[in-house]
Amino acid sequence: MKHFLQLTDFTAEEFAHLFERTRVIKERFKKYEPYQPLVDRMLAMVFEKSSTRTRVSFEAGMFQLGGASIVLNTGDTQLGRGEPIEDVSRVVSRMVDIVMIRTFEQTIIERFAAHSRVPVINGLTNEYHPCQVLADIYTHVEHRGPIRGKTVAWIGDSNNMCNTWLQAAELLDFRLHVASPAGYELEPARAARAGKGHLEMFTDPMQAARGADVVTTDVWTSMGWEDETEARKDAFSAFTVDADMMAVARPDALFMHCLPAHRGEEVSEDVLEGPQSVVWDEAENRLHAQKALMEYLLLGKVTQ
Repeated sequence: MKHFLQLTDFTAEEFAHLFERTRVIKERFKKYEPYQPLVDRMLAMVFEKSSTRTRVSFEAGMFQLGGASIVLNTGDTQLGRGEPIEDVSRVVSRMVDIVMIRTFEQTIIERFAAHSRVPVINGLTNEYHPCQVLADIYTHVEHRGPIRGKTVAWIGDSNNMCNTWLQAAELLDFRLHVASPAGYELEPARAARAGKGHLEMFTDPMQAARGADVVTTDVWTSMGWEDETEARKDAFSAFTVDADMMAVARPDALFMHCLPAHRGEEVSEDVLEGPQSVVWDEAENRLHAQKALMEYLLLGKVTQ
């Protein structure tokens, strides 16, 4: 049994398999060809953080694969009344086949997985967002081919997305440029662990974007940091991905954003809606990449 709590839980070879399965599953979906290998399988989705894309993509994906899903919100369960996460895991994993959790600290999902009888997927934690970066990299594969040897420019806060892109750079052998304002940089210990040639840090976002194959960003204020909104707007005011920034990237560079986007803050309207933007493909690919992920966790390497 495997879990998907962060990208490092899988190997590069496993990701290659997932990308190929995503392609096949998406093609079947587009051709209206039913593919339901998970009949009678049940997905439990545990939400301690709000969601749009994560819930829709997992719920629709499990249905399309022939299974069903249950949504457990903290306020509607005993989790909201203080039941230990270990006890929830022991019970829920006896009743379903796979669990997706969207929560706060990474330790919460690790504790759940340690007591689970079934695979557990990280739908987002404060530290990592592996399902989103899985879909993002597949989107690059779909549009430009393999990401190995490319340069990805991360512009903004060193948050869970940035942390996950760094893991991806090391696993899949590409270069990550990170540009963050003072006080919002990658944690020194995390940066120090990065493999040689996989990470370069900048204070000037234009320098980070120069020559990049992908320029990507996220909201300036992530969930849980709302009380810092005004301070962050000041700190990040020079970190908007706009047309000038995209102009210093490669001519065929892609713009990515995990959404929701705040137009006029981390990205300008013309970039978000422009020809280099693949944000809507990214969002759709959450559906197909997660179907491939659930197929792999429950059935192993399917090749049909």
